[in-house]
Amino acid sequence: MKGRVLIVAGSDSGGGAGIQADIKTVTALGGYAATAITALTAQNTEGVHGIEEVSPTFIRQQIEVVLTDIGADAIKTGMLHSAEVIETVARALADFGPDIPVIVDPVMVAKGGAKLLQDTAAEALKTQMIANAALITPNIPEAEVLTGLAIADLDAMKRAAAALHAMGPGAVLVKGGHLEGDTLYDLLSTPDGVDIFESTRIDTRHTHGTGCTLTSAIATGVAQELSLQGATARARDYVLEAIRTAPGYGAGHGPLNHGHTVRS
Repeated sequence: MKGRVLIVAGSDSGGGAGIQADIKTVTALGGYAATAITALTAQNTEGVHGIEEVSPTFIRQQIEVVLTDIGADAIKTGMLHSAEVIETVARALADFGPDIPVIVDPVMVAKGGAKLLQDTAAEALKTQMIANAALITPNIPEAEVLTGLAIADLDAMKRAAAALHAMGPGAVLVKGGHLEGDTLYDLLSTPDGVDIFESTRIDTRHTHGTGCTLTSAIATGVAQELSLQGATARARDYVLEAIRTAPGYGAGHGPLNHGHTVRS
């Protein structure tokens, strides 16, 4: 076991996304997962049916007790649903883990369409989390909201990545799964340049939690001292196989096979 990852995110009762997917991913890639839960969702493959918020005070306490005892080599954030929660998490990370790289997945909408970020929280997400992140991993709809740009092709992804870089993060991964076509592109922009990762789309509805899973896989790689390029390449391979071998559970967007690296 190598690489401690603290995950600050919401819980998915269906197990396909959120904290549950994050823990499975970090574990399957040989890391150690700790958590600070920001919200509870009643969720399955057909959508989010209810949300219960966790108090900001308790979110901060979870972060504090983990970082002051176990520590972390990387921090991954997911669902931070309100400005108050975002500000709480940002202060806690500054207080207890100022030198730990933070990988921010700017979660805004669930796979089934439920809003997971309040309208008033987008600006706080930009200034409190994105500006200080080592890496941010927006999908196309999230990148469009954050930048105000329409993204319909690879060139537009490059423009969006440049605009996101201007907000302050160390690196940007624009995930291209929402674009049309049989070829998928993910674009990683770092101070060293742009890397474009390409793969063939898998025709399936079982893609619930792919964003959470990819970001947690990258965070694990960072915690294990891989380069961002290496961590991203391994994470994409892991997610593609998890989609390809998905178990087919549920009537909607089903979960991935997070355990495909585990052999009995």
